Amino acid sequence: MTDRTTPLSHTEATARGLVLGEDGLARPEWASHDPLLRNYYDHEWGVPVTDETGLFERLSLEAFQSGLSWATILKKRPAFREAFADFNPEAVANFDDTDRHRLLADTRIVRNRAKINATINNAQATLQLRDSGGLATLVWSFQPDSWTPPKSVSEIPTTSPESHALAKALQKKGFKFVGPTTMFALMEAVGIVDTRVEGAHRPDNT
Repeated sequence: MTDRTTPLSHTEATARGLVLGEDGLARPEWASHDPLLRNYYDHEWGVPVTDETGLFERLSLEAFQSGLSWATILKKRPAFREAFADFNPEAVANFDDTDRHRLLADTRIVRNRAKINATINNAQATLQLRDSGGLATLVWSFQPDSWTPPKSVSEIPTTSPESHALAKALQKKGFKFVGPTTMFALMEAVGIVDTRVEGAHRPDNT
């Protein structure tokens, strides 16, 4: 495996489906141009998230992202946090029709009724998981026993057996908008699976 301190040449980066930035760091195309996405990739994406609130937020935002670009969601994240009480599961679980109307009228977020209702529902389901170990314990229990990081962007899958299993487990617990593709994206984002291509920039805490 390429050491994180070993820079790639333009030729090597291109061969792996990466883009070599002006800073000499290689990143996938999606994280190479928009400063917001680049900062997210450099400092958050793939860094382990193991707390309930953090995982509930990521799960919620991944659900809102379905059918949209991640850039759209990331730009709206401050507004999402304000609208959804910093994704405190206890607070969101108590949202009522007044909150639903408030959220549907909030032009700063994604005003999708089904996704808003799913987020409130998922907060309630998150609280119910506390008696059996909690959301973090459940989600991280689907971490693969072994995983080989991809050598090129073309090798990165969109689902895995574990993401299918996680989706089914969450659905049985009453969660919505947790399909296998969405759950694989979640697993990538919170560090459960490592899909950074060899030679790509990697934060020190991953």
